[in-house]
Amino acid sequence: MSECRLCPRACGVDRKQMAGYCGMTGKIKAARAALHMWEEPVLSGRKGSGAIFFTGCPLGCVFCQNRRIALGQQGKEISAGRLVEIFFELKEKGANNINLVTPTHFIPEIREALLTARAEGLRLPVVYNTGSYETVESLKMLDGLVDIYLPDFKYYESATARRYANAPDYPKVARAAIREMVRQTGSMKFVRETGPEEETDYDGDEEGILMKRGVIVRHLLLPDMAEESKKIIGELYRTYGNDIYLSIMNQYTPVLDEKTAEKYPELKRKVTEAEYDEVIDYALESGVEQAFIQEGETAGESFIPVFECEGI
Repeated sequence: MSECRLCPRACGVDRKQMAGYCGMTGKIKAARAALHMWEEPVLSGRKGSGAIFFTGCPLGCVFCQNRRIALGQQGKEISAGRLVEIFFELKEKGANNINLVTPTHFIPEIREALLTARAEGLRLPVVYNTGSYETVESLKMLDGLVDIYLPDFKYYESATARRYANAPDYPKVARAAIREMVRQTGSMKFVRETGPEEETDYDGDEEGILMKRGVIVRHLLLPDMAEESKKIIGELYRTYGNDIYLSIMNQYTPVLDEKTAEKYPELKRKVTEAEYDEVIDYALESGVEQAFIQEGETAGESFIPVFECEGI
């Protein structure tokens, strides 16, 4: 933390003294820890995913749905010891897993907490939920501690990543990060939510199946971005085939402030049904079978949790 290089920004800030590019100092800050029902079915299941939303973000997309916490405006500072307690509190509430949301800038502290929790008997799968702006070196600190990686692949073109996140290196960085995640987890494994924890097959339709290990790569379709979305899906399928699941989302919700909306007018609307259908049709024609899709009207602020430090 004295010369932070945890994320690809490599800002070099002494986070023991001041905030880095992510907006955070070296002290863990989180805005919510609760059962979350809006993840993919194999993560939320019937009981919910134990989601811990960390404050701050190394990427900072202009359209971020969780903008209030990404900018550091909400949250509470906690110790690694308190984070361990939160893990077990979520377990007691029935969480199917421990879901670390936007955790990159706190990897050393999270690693410490996970090691302690494992030593104290925590056996829930750990989900690492990220925008994929990660260094391979930082991800290796979590090898053996994370069971399920839930990364985004947001942008295919460097120009798009520059425009929306000031991160022209994002496509290259995300490819390397996802490759490391797949290396760490290996083949996907599923278990039944109830009954003996025995591995089972998952055909994409059966309810009551939970992921125990593996990678689900998410992609959120943005307005006027169908062609770029198709490039991302095509590359992921050609590279990983059935070794990963895809999650193709249409839930983009415009939550822009007035100044941002003026600068990015194309982001002021939701994705149309025709745009999303075009991307899904492409995925099916490409041979993709292992993918989650969203049906009907899913864009809306109901997908955005209330960040009032519940469970923190």
